[in-house]
Amino acid sequence: MSAKVNLDLANAFLAKLGSGASPDQVAALFAEDLLWNIPGDAGALPWLGRKIGRSAVVDFVRDTRAMLERESFEIQDVLASDQRAVILGELKSRLIQTGKSVETPFALVLTFANGKIASYLMLEDSFAVSRAARDSQAA
Repeated sequence: MSAKVNLDLANAFLAKLGSGASPDQVAALFAEDLLWNIPGDAGALPWLGRKIGRSAVVDFVRDTRAMLERESFEIQDVLASDQRAVILGELKSRLIQTGKSVETPFALVLTFANGKIASYLMLEDSFAVSRAARDSQAA
């Protein structure tokens, strides 16, 4: 796929997330055999870790909306090549259960196949995220 097509698909993903689209509408941008990976303490939050399949996106959108309140989500850059797109930004979220906030820069690395997002890798301060989540589970 071309860098332009990949850039458009990355931006469509961000637009759907920001619009309040349903989990299934967001997941429709992803391949059925999606490779999902948000490295970190896989037991701390349900969307952390490695998963396979579009259902990972549905679960992520549903669970983050139920468990987090977005305080800020800033996209700094979206870069694309013929193979991938990288989204750079910063986010701040509050865990609804405890009110604890976590702030972290992030990078999303998306790869593409057949007009869909084929892999999703999110890199963030997994220690801060896990600590805030674990603190909420101890409360």
